[in-house]
Amino acid sequence: MKSDAHRTGELSVEQIAEALEEGDVAIQPGTARAALRHRDFRIFWGGLFASNIGTWMQNVIIGAYLQENFDNARLIGVKEFVQLGPLVFLSMLAGAIADSVDRRRYLVTMQCLQIAGSLVLAALVASDEPVAAPILACMLGIGLANAMGGPGMSAISPSLVPKEDLPGAISLFSFQMNMSRVIGPVIGQFLYASTDSNAGASAVFAVNAATYLFAIYGLLRARYPRRAGAKFDGGVWERFVSGFRIAWDDPLLRRVLFILWTLSFLSLNFISFMPTHAARSFGIDPKSEPYGVLYAVFGLGAAAGAMSVGSVFSRRDKATLIRPGLAFFSIFLLVFAQLRTDWIAYPVAGMLGYAYFVTITSLSTVMQASISEDVRGRVIALWIMGFGGAVGIAAIAWGPVAEWSIRTLLTGGAVWGAILAVISSPGSLRREATA
Repeated sequence: MKSDAHRTGELSVEQIAEALEEGDVAIQPGTARAALRHRDFRIFWGGLFASNIGTWMQNVIIGAYLQENFDNARLIGVKEFVQLGPLVFLSMLAGAIADSVDRRRYLVTMQCLQIAGSLVLAALVASDEPVAAPILACMLGIGLANAMGGPGMSAISPSLVPKEDLPGAISLFSFQMNMSRVIGPVIGQFLYASTDSNAGASAVFAVNAATYLFAIYGLLRARYPRRAGAKFDGGVWERFVSGFRIAWDDPLLRRVLFILWTLSFLSLNFISFMPTHAARSFGIDPKSEPYGVLYAVFGLGAAAGAMSVGSVFSRRDKATLIRPGLAFFSIFLLVFAQLRTDWIAYPVAGMLGYAYFVTITSLSTVMQASISEDVRGRVIALWIMGFGGAVGIAAIAWGPVAEWSIRTLLTGGAVWGAILAVISSPGSLRREATA
């Protein structure tokens, strides 16, 4: 007896999935759509997406909370440092651990520690007379757990799809990180602004604690290599330095990481000091819906940039996208730095986010496609150190400059972005050219 789907001439969900698997519906390898064919990728990616919505709720609202309650750019810089700085000091060790232990047990433990930290933070910020020191100490604890778990989480991602679909998978991971940067701040700002007291901020951090459960679900349900099988002849020190040696001996990795690290340290300060720039340059209250929208527009542009790499630019050599991406990034950052009109800031922030993540996603694709599984955790640790940790170090280093003149700080970042565009030729970012 034929099914209803057959009688009506329509395809069932199962038939569509079967057709995709058997190749009856053409899907271009390397695209985001191709990556989504794989069950384990969908489970892990979806869990991380939901969890990151909570993470970005917390990341954005804690900055707005500190700006609202203390109005001090230096304090914002310290917050960024304790939140992201541990990535610089611990990511390499964490990457070596992720290459040598049971990743599932290890990473679930790190997620549970972050749940506990977010719950403590929710209790601390509920006070009507907040004290900065314990809040920063709690953020440091969360940052430490994130630094120890980040490389392992990133190292799992490439093993969820075949190599030909890796560019699409990387594009989707960049997309989810940035769409969560859109969704999270909107939800977080709604909760934060819903009350005149600090109860809104407390609710944001409690919700974030709950969203880690989605990441834990993805870790438990997806199938991936739980051990990479890396061998170390020495002790802890050897594990720590091995990733640096691997990257230094590889000209392509060395160049990619140089671009990432210096861009993060010199040009991405506009992210750390967004609350300060919004308040002082545009007159936007950090505890307001317009601020949430500003950050969300930036995130939406970044998400669109990430998806473009896996869709519009899926057939392009990713090395050819990096130079124009950096050039447009520097232009939009320069404009953003000089603006003093709030309504113009929104579209510029969106274009800035787009150019930024076309560049970052292309760099990540070039790197991921050129490393083997047994060193992936350690090399990705260097990426995370640059992508997140260097931003935290920069925030505390450049905090006094931001307090003096946020425009000067952002302008300097735009100039460095232009210099990187000049030196980032496509030939220098291809494996055959650097072999």
